[in-house]
Amino acid sequence: MAQKRDYYEVLGVDKNATADDLKKAYRKLAIQYHPDKQQGKSDAEKKAAEEKFKEAAEAYNVLSDPDKRARYDQFGFAGEQMGGGGYGGGMSMEDILRQFGDLFGGFGGAFGGFGDIFGGGGGQSQRVNRGTDLRVRVKMTLSEIAKGSEKKLRIPRMKSCDHCHGTGAKDGTALETCPTCHGSGVEVRMQRTMFGTMQAQSVCHTCGGSGKRIKETCPHCGGKGLVRKEEVVSISIPAGVADGMTLRLTRQGNDAPGGGIPGDLQVVIEEVRDAQLVRDGNDLIYNLMLDIPTAVLGGKVEVPTVDGKARVTIKPGTQPGSILRLRGKGLPSPDRYGMGDLLINVMVYIPEKLNDKEKEAISMLQNNGEHVKPSDSDKNRIFSRLHHIFD
Repeated sequence: MAQKRDYYEVLGVDKNATADDLKKAYRKLAIQYHPDKQQGKSDAEKKAAEEKFKEAAEAYNVLSDPDKRARYDQFGFAGEQMGGGGYGGGMSMEDILRQFGDLFGGFGGAFGGFGDIFGGGGGQSQRVNRGTDLRVRVKMTLSEIAKGSEKKLRIPRMKSCDHCHGTGAKDGTALETCPTCHGSGVEVRMQRTMFGTMQAQSVCHTCGGSGKRIKETCPHCGGKGLVRKEEVVSISIPAGVADGMTLRLTRQGNDAPGGGIPGDLQVVIEEVRDAQLVRDGNDLIYNLMLDIPTAVLGGKVEVPTVDGKARVTIKPGTQPGSILRLRGKGLPSPDRYGMGDLLINVMVYIPEKLNDKEKEAISMLQNNGEHVKPSDSDKNRIFSRLHHIFD
């Protein structure tokens, strides 16, 4: 598969381009690669122009949306799966018509409006149905988040009826032209206002905008064109995702009644709380509890990581509240640039009950009832006197 080009490069604008700059650049490319412009060219040239047209539409789809643009600027193409909305990769001509039809309404003249691209001429375009979205939650451990994960989920979805092929009509019966809208999919009515007689239109209430009406309903789906089916969906979850993040799988939701564009599947990440590690962005925090001898004399300890354990050297005289850092032992950034660290928060365990020897050793640290201050120059000498007690 060919690697995607940078969206700003596709439109020929810089990263500071305004909304107007983006619109002008997109319109220019749409005209350049318009199918009417490809007359007389070879099939290969026409195919290349179609791909360029779709590429420009995908780039504009992202950069014209403030949220998608912000994610793209921060995470690149990895941001496509984050934040509740995809970038629109693999857009079809039908998708482009549905999403950007209004943008090209002003072309007129030479091209007769955006509808000409789809062979529709200057007439009324049919309403495009779209299926509803589905939303599921997926639990992820820190280990899975660190490496990324492939999940298989069994999801109930509304799919086109196999018996009527989604039309809702009984086998062998044809659809008839809607008598209300006469096949246009819209109802037009005249209204009198203070400014004169105005024309208004709305989706036909009889056919729902399809322009067709069912004579005899399918007994398997009750005329809805959809039936409930359970399917296994494979979801590739990238490394570095966070709790509450939403991944969007385009066209993996419910099918549209009567044909059309399927909805999307929204996958919400639910991070499983780890028993030992606490997440802070891409960093991980571990609270290490040391005994007094190890804190005073130093030593080797083991700490947990997302992929096992690591040995850490404790220096003599390590103080409570010290932070030890293991670089690169945290979580990856969602854009795969950089790794977080494992931060070890040192704590010292103070026993609540002591035997006689321990009490005698602790009393040696006292001087006329006053506690030894950490800043005293002889503190190491005094603590060293506990060596024979705690070893």
